[in-house]
Amino acid sequence: MDMNEIKEIFFQECEEQLAELESGLLRLNDGDTDPETVNAVFRAVHSIKGGAGAFGLDDLVSFAHVFETTLDCVRSNKLEASQDLLKVMLRSADVLADLTAASRDGGTVESSRTSGLVAELEAYAKGQPLPTSAAAPAAAAPEPVKTEAPAPAAEAPEPTDDSGFQPVPFSFDALDGEDDLAVDSGRSVFTVRFKPRSDLYAKGNEAVLILRELAKLGDLQVRCETDDLPSLDMLDPEGAYFSWLIRVETESNEEAIRHVFEFVEWDSTVEITAGADEEAFAAPAASGEDQPMAAVPFDLSLLEDQPAVPAEAAAPPAPAPAAGEPALAPANLPLAAKAIAEAEKKETVVPAVPAAPQTIRVDLDRVDRLINLVGELVINQAMLAQSVVENESGGSSAVNLGLEELQQLTREIQDSVMAIRAQPVKPVFQRMGRIVREIADMTGKQVRLVTEGENTEVDKTVIDKIAEPLTHMIRNAVDHGLETPEKRTELGKNAEGVLRLSAKHRSGRIVIEIADDGAGINRERVKAKAIENGLIAPDANLSDEDIDNLIFHPGFSTADKISDISGRGVGMDVVKRSIQALGGRISITSKPGKGSVFTMSLPLTLAVLDGMVVTVANQTLVVPLTAIVETLQPEKADIHSFGPSQRLIAIRDTFCPLVDVGHILNFRSDLANPIDGVALLVESEGGGQRALMVDAIQGQRQVVIKSLEANYTNVPGIAAATILGDGRVALILDVDAVVTASRGQPLSPDMMLAATG
Repeated sequence: MDMNEIKEIFFQECEEQLAELESGLLRLNDGDTDPETVNAVFRAVHSIKGGAGAFGLDDLVSFAHVFETTLDCVRSNKLEASQDLLKVMLRSADVLADLTAASRDGGTVESSRTSGLVAELEAYAKGQPLPTSAAAPAAAAPEPVKTEAPAPAAEAPEPTDDSGFQPVPFSFDALDGEDDLAVDSGRSVFTVRFKPRSDLYAKGNEAVLILRELAKLGDLQVRCETDDLPSLDMLDPEGAYFSWLIRVETESNEEAIRHVFEFVEWDSTVEITAGADEEAFAAPAASGEDQPMAAVPFDLSLLEDQPAVPAEAAAPPAPAPAAGEPALAPANLPLAAKAIAEAEKKETVVPAVPAAPQTIRVDLDRVDRLINLVGELVINQAMLAQSVVENESGGSSAVNLGLEELQQLTREIQDSVMAIRAQPVKPVFQRMGRIVREIADMTGKQVRLVTEGENTEVDKTVIDKIAEPLTHMIRNAVDHGLETPEKRTELGKNAEGVLRLSAKHRSGRIVIEIADDGAGINRERVKAKAIENGLIAPDANLSDEDIDNLIFHPGFSTADKISDISGRGVGMDVVKRSIQALGGRISITSKPGKGSVFTMSLPLTLAVLDGMVVTVANQTLVVPLTAIVETLQPEKADIHSFGPSQRLIAIRDTFCPLVDVGHILNFRSDLANPIDGVALLVESEGGGQRALMVDAIQGQRQVVIKSLEANYTNVPGIAAATILGDGRVALILDVDAVVTASRGQPLSPDMMLAATG
């Protein structure tokens, strides 16, 4: 693998880290107080910084370093994660994403953006007043960290055991600040507080190994804190109860000390401060005695692995003392050392930690080719089944049994392959958070984005194509939907507007909703603007729904002036076309003064679907099975006329509009007799139930979706096409478009004639 491939992997991992960063910051902004959330945010920035340093991306490293330093202050409880600080961090996350993209694509990020945030982050980290302007030039970017070499090897003791490591004597003396605290010229003193969590031990790490590495940097004085150690009957074998107070005298800098804890920092709490904390070392031990903990020679050889002893052994032997050392019975050790020694002597059965799921990165083109091949397999299986049916007289021959097994196997393969492309909508939803922040800053509004159903899965093709429509709708909701803080306060609302973005599965489709608690659609203004633009007649009698849908008309806008956010009349038109191109639809529900809800309904996949194959006016159509509630054979007594051309069908205790599909699609000019056909009771998004009348049902099949727009042209009322088992092309019905047309919005006749011509 060459360096370019490694670099590409790094940037792919950066996307994951940036998503984790923003997700964690948003949770903190919503009041999450879990320390692990802060640790996750810190790890994300730290990982990006480490990888960027390996590739010499200095701008990215410098900014990430300042960001990381401020996060470390929050992590160590030196700095409170206030709302103001989190706003700065969210903007910093945006800039970090831009710097990553610039490093990947070869672009640049304006220095004014980074310098202003650097100044704010450093001010928070140092407890200084914030700069008067966020855009003011910040202090010079931190210089690259110079890792000083540890103490010369000649000064280190020679190894005396098989491990190659000389045990370092650690003292639990209560330091009294006298001569033993004297520091040699050129050496610094640091105080380290190190508290492991149980996760550290579960991953096979040991605190003693960290202390050994730390000892390589200079002279140590260590005290084991046992404040959290419970009584024996309350002891959790997998718990972590000890913490370590460490005094380090070294020629290295703080960064070198922090580097020792690099691989365990997310499984522990580490605080590093310059200087010796005499008061902490002089504090009485947790035993309750008034005197400090007695000095005990703490030999690291006591912590080395001991031979396993069977659990049934009543009195396991104590470890033999090293040559030249006094024997230390566990009973004579302080409580901390005794507990460690006892734990080391016992054979502890640790439950197996579940292995992390293994993943591989596969080029998307390869997955697409595999899906296309599976689609062809489905078609060929259907063709083979059709041929057998036409040439077989019936019965349960071996060929029929084999075909049934082939059909089941093909279905399982298709489901497995489609699951590969299924991805949660979370990455797209997280991107919207940045859009909301940017538009809110530009408009001077206070907006809180609430997301729901982020783990709802949908085909990757759909995910890639909904980002642009969502962006338009989010911008429109913030700019037009939500009022200014002053206006909201006058209306008795919270000054902060709420924007909800949710996703859920419904009837084999994914439904995405964008809801705001703003002013709602001003229908009088919309209608007046439509009359002014010549879109409708002045005396037009429109329902509320008809008026709301005018905002999707090309070029329509109610903005008084054009801005960088909206007003050009292209946003909502683009939204509708993009959604329709995906085989979806969009609807609006708005209440004046309460807000609006935009609902997008999209197919879960653009590859296959289960459908009912029907005949309409000698044409073969496929109706998506997810839209069908039940099938009915109409009786004459159940059919009722309504108005000049409308008909209703009685279904149990209700009446449902009866829609002649052939007439709606212009396959025939006259209405067919319902008694001669079959009614499909369907449920549409926002349209309620309708009974679609077809001539006959051929059967239920799984079909491969072929884009009609890409291969021919867009046909109203038709969502896509497919190839049947006999080689014929069948059109897949757009149920919602047909239902909408039945409510007084006819489809284009010339397009329908073109489709059947």
